[in-house]
Amino acid sequence: MVELIWDGKYDANGRRTAPPRLKLPFQTVETVNESSQQRQMAFDLFSTGRPAEWRNRLIWGDKKYVLPALVDEFAGKVDLIYIDPPFDTGADFSYQVSIEDEDFTKAPNVIEQKAYRDTWGHGLDSYMQWFYETTLLLHELLTDVGSLYVHIDWHVGHYAKSILDEVFGTDNFRNEIIWNYSGWNKQLQKHFERRHDTIFFYSKTSANTFNSYAEPYESLEAYLATRKQKLYRDEDGREYTLDTRNGGKRVNKVYVEDAINRGKPVDSVWKMDKINNSSKESSNYPTQKPEALLERIIQASSNENDLVLDCFCGSGTTAAVAEKLNRRWITCDLGRFAIHTTRKRLLSIPQVKPFVVQNLGKYERQAWQVAEFGSSQKAAEIGRQYHHFILDLYQARPIDGYTWLHGLKQGRMVHVGPVDSPISPSDVTQIAIEFRKAMGTGKDAPGVTAVDVLGWDFAFELNEVAKQQAAQANITMRFLRIPREVLEQKAVDQGDIHFFELAALSVESTQKGRDVTLKLTDFVIPPDDVPEDVQRAISHWAQWIDYWAVDWDNKDDTFHNMWQTYRTRQDKSLQLQTTQRYDQPGEYTILIKAIDILGNDTTKTFKIIVH
Repeated sequence: MVELIWDGKYDANGRRTAPPRLKLPFQTVETVNESSQQRQMAFDLFSTGRPAEWRNRLIWGDKKYVLPALVDEFAGKVDLIYIDPPFDTGADFSYQVSIEDEDFTKAPNVIEQKAYRDTWGHGLDSYMQWFYETTLLLHELLTDVGSLYVHIDWHVGHYAKSILDEVFGTDNFRNEIIWNYSGWNKQLQKHFERRHDTIFFYSKTSANTFNSYAEPYESLEAYLATRKQKLYRDEDGREYTLDTRNGGKRVNKVYVEDAINRGKPVDSVWKMDKINNSSKESSNYPTQKPEALLERIIQASSNENDLVLDCFCGSGTTAAVAEKLNRRWITCDLGRFAIHTTRKRLLSIPQVKPFVVQNLGKYERQAWQVAEFGSSQKAAEIGRQYHHFILDLYQARPIDGYTWLHGLKQGRMVHVGPVDSPISPSDVTQIAIEFRKAMGTGKDAPGVTAVDVLGWDFAFELNEVAKQQAAQANITMRFLRIPREVLEQKAVDQGDIHFFELAALSVESTQKGRDVTLKLTDFVIPPDDVPEDVQRAISHWAQWIDYWAVDWDNKDDTFHNMWQTYRTRQDKSLQLQTTQRYDQPGEYTILIKAIDILGNDTTKTFKIIVH
């Protein structure tokens, strides 16, 4: 077989390069739509060491880490994979932000820009290496009866097929499917109108699952048009045609009613419309694919309760269709907005089964810290190098001699949070105590009574609680998130690192008997990452919020989404108040999560006593 070679496929010693194999565990950050009974059952199973009931999974993370983690857990267990990877060198991660009746374009963030650079940074060679590594991992994930569908277009389709042939074998190539869609007629001077995408269908072995698929005839006339035969009636008045195969011999009657019920067998050319802004199922998400397309793929190459994977989930079409067809599913994406769009879409499905939202969280950061600063040094030296690295990105000067204070910037002290735990209120207390000791003179003394606290994660509602603590100590404190882009060397090299303040959510809580009512009263979002045209369109604080949810009985574990409300394309209003009745007296922790129009989340907690 002729081999396709590109720059990066082989190393300097002539060995094929392999995809990264970093095995990291997933962290569940949210459980969605789980009832109290299901929650208790899951807790009981966990406490007795028995395997938990399956939960479908929505994963936020970079595929270079997510796919190896999935291989570690699901090698040989996935029945069907559909991917719609980027295949246009002009594509980006922009998306539409809606405010009332206006839409605005949100440019891609640095993580998304970096992913795009990784894919296309060195042109076709880097894309092919990226696609090759991805395909190797997907092949490992499939069961022996599993199938892969790769959605691509004319830009790189021919290159992608060569790689797929190499990894899966030409004998396991099943179909080149043409998705033919309608569009506006254009006056083109140098080529014909491009009106199709290509979907390459491969199986892992010759024993792949395949269910013959038929589509209904639109009418009797449509059926007869495919037969081009005379219509007869039998003695009971039933209409039929004659099957004239076998050299023209009349073999049997084909009853029209039966034939129409069976439908028309689907071939490899699929005619169906694209999603546009007027489509009922539109999520206002670029590159969204119609559910009919995924219905056909999922029904043809999987059975009920099979496991379906899509690692480029976008607006969540694969997960939504898999849910409706009673398949288990895993879907992931790098974009925070894609995860948020998919979560809302799934919640719009009646009786959607509980699912979890996951990421690689601290484990990814721990692996980065070891790779960046080594593991053989003493912990104190590793910590010092880590602090200096973050401070340099924050453009602050490192200082020594303190435990909780690590730098100075424009007279403000700076604290750098650890990679593996969130900033907590107790951390803030220690920072304030040490700040008081640092007051005075000397080159490392603060110029103002203010501290910038940098963290990867923050305890629930820390923004408000900690600011109250700081105010009591007469210290102004800002909380800024260390961006995930810090983990990406290219982003660091190019100066693409920006630290953003946390948003603040205000909620009013009232009780009447066992009824507890929550009312959103304010939401303040730092404008640093918000396009100016979006800022100008906001006339009321509630317009910043796209979705909010409540965990009425948080047990200091993952956020359990027990109630939610959100904006849709059909109804852009947002409920700002909700009431819960508690069946049993006791002390409860209420956790509220708000997600803004850019996909960022902010939390707030209450403790209540129900009598």
